Amino acid sequence: MPNFRHAIVVGASSGIGAELVRQLAQQGCRVAAIARRGDRLKGLAAEFPSLVIPVEHDVTDYARVPEVFQKATGDLGGLDLIIYAAGAMPTVGGTEYDFNKDKVMIDVNVLGAIAWLDQAAVRFQNTKSGSIVAIGSVAGDRGRVGQPVYNASKAALTTYVEALRNRLSRFGVKVVTIKPGPTETEMTAHLHMKGMMKAEDVARFILRKSDKTGEFYVKFTHRLAFFVIRHFPSWLFRKLSV
Repeated sequence: MPNFRHAIVVGASSGIGAELVRQLAQQGCRVAAIARRGDRLKGLAAEFPSLVIPVEHDVTDYARVPEVFQKATGDLGGLDLIIYAAGAMPTVGGTEYDFNKDKVMIDVNVLGAIAWLDQAAVRFQNTKSGSIVAIGSVAGDRGRVGQPVYNASKAALTTYVEALRNRLSRFGVKVVTIKPGPTETEMTAHLHMKGMMKAEDVARFILRKSDKTGEFYVKFTHRLAFFVIRHFPSWLFRKLSV
């Protein structure tokens, strides 16, 4: 497991983000935990009072990101790792087209990530070190019928992070995309799916890969399955209605 000393986790109030904060703090890493729900962050800080710095912030407040980023890195005393774990996936009906819901997903899953990770890219390019990690999803591999805009948001995130990886690798910066499948979190509670991954297991996997440049599926079976799915011709994929 990589040994980080100073980390930012964006989207830290629940689910995978909260588990990442806990596991980093358990390793002795100082963590700035960024999220909207300040009460949740205070709970995390109470678990690790000398290691977790709670920072209440809405990722869609893009204008404040540079200020919040600079203050967080200053309070930490440096930065080795940033993980963008914020995500939005409202319930969308099979025949529903709701622009307000769609906009929330783009604002959080794409624009929030760009606002935060652009800041990290500038810093790490200058220091010629550091790790940038973004949590994508297998949902971004194809345009499936259930969640058109969520799929699109994760596809956009994956492409953006790949471009960061291609830009920053020559400066010694690690850029990592993690693609979990369905995971037990508050965001996915409405799905009622069997066999969902545990957030703590996904967080453990993310930290193991966080200093290894590349794109990683959490489950090997997902890697195989989505390799096949990505290569289905569009007409066949349409007939399958998955």
